[in-house]
Amino acid sequence: MTRHAEVALAAAAAMEPGGARAVARCDLLSRWPFSDTRDHLFRPFLGPGHEATCEITTSWMQEAGMTVSLDPAGNILGRYEGLTPGAPALLVGSHVDSVKDAGSYDGMLGVMLGVELVDAFHRAGRRLPFALEVIGFGDEEGSRFPSYMLGSRSVAGVLPPDALAVSDRGGVSLVNALSDWGVDPDRFADAYRAPGEVAAYLEAHIEQAPSLEEAGLPLGVVSSIAAQARYYFTVEGMAAHAGTAMHKRRDALTASAAIVLAIEEIAARGPVDLVATVGWLSTGENSATNIVSGAVTFSLDLRAALRETRDRAASEIFAAAAAICAERRVGHAVEERHQLAGAVCDQMLNEALSGAVRDVAGYEPPLIVSQAGHDAMNIAAIAPVSMLFIRCAGGISHNPAESVLDDDVELALAAMIRFADELAQNPRFRSP
Repeated sequence: MTRHAEVALAAAAAMEPGGARAVARCDLLSRWPFSDTRDHLFRPFLGPGHEATCEITTSWMQEAGMTVSLDPAGNILGRYEGLTPGAPALLVGSHVDSVKDAGSYDGMLGVMLGVELVDAFHRAGRRLPFALEVIGFGDEEGSRFPSYMLGSRSVAGVLPPDALAVSDRGGVSLVNALSDWGVDPDRFADAYRAPGEVAAYLEAHIEQAPSLEEAGLPLGVVSSIAAQARYYFTVEGMAAHAGTAMHKRRDALTASAAIVLAIEEIAARGPVDLVATVGWLSTGENSATNIVSGAVTFSLDLRAALRETRDRAASEIFAAAAAICAERRVGHAVEERHQLAGAVCDQMLNEALSGAVRDVAGYEPPLIVSQAGHDAMNIAAIAPVSMLFIRCAGGISHNPAESVLDDDVELALAAMIRFADELAQNPRFRSP
């Protein structure tokens, strides 16, 4: 263990168990060496911050009574056996990676709450009819490689065949990065969990929207996760001198701008759950202030509660882009990078989770459609899933301003413990 991790571990050891400790641990993990950078949080897949985070999380999991390993896809996994060794597991967790200049709680809070959940049963000397497993998915954000949710897609067995055939912006291939990290890329897909190994999946997450805050409520239950698609648009014009007459230009940047505005207009027509984001645009290395842009690439992230709504909007956007490019005499191409069908959370699990929130918080939690993507949407391919949303100040996420209240997180942990107890009484979750 590094000296930095030893110091952090010693500081964490003095904290009282519970939701506040989960928050404090997230705060600790938002700083170097658990981040690749010293001035803000950036913890990409397979970086030094990821390695340090897995190292200290291993210690916390072991203290909570778990046996710990890295699965073949680089996900950290802790297991607390049930009454019957080898029983199916209630899998609890989220992701440990982050976007650049991130907040402390997106993803990581769900992992730390999973550790606290197991710790509570371990300190009470209790075993359940099922095992408890806590997972920290290594890649959810895709902030290093042009990938998305590699960790949970590997566990769910829904990786596309060419998922590992990518490189980061520095030219490092994912295959080489895995090998350098001690993960065999040829065994990456072996992280798959067959149906029956996972009895259910629970993910706690900050809401990433302000609805709970606006309602004055600490917790909500997710009804479904929006269907998503990501595309890259390439617009090809003709690079030219800035003195070129306006009517002679084939400007890739102005054409791209028109497409971006068309995307905004189409998404704004609704329904309200339809959202479209152009989060990245590049004019290339040869761009300059005195050159008419010859080529532009930009991203499109498209989401809706229903796949049909998303796909209908995509068709309208593609048609608008084609018309704009024809009018402006530029070429274009669209590449689909990712497509996720979304997921509907399990009704029985959601009823149990809502009941747990009622018991500990004293109100009926709202059911919320998550516009943000989560690892739960992939795990739904192998097990029933449920998600607990935790109030986040202003709904701000993917931002250093992320903020949660200790009291809200304490309630979340209490609800998770109650939820596990409820499942332990359900014959559906008792081992033969």
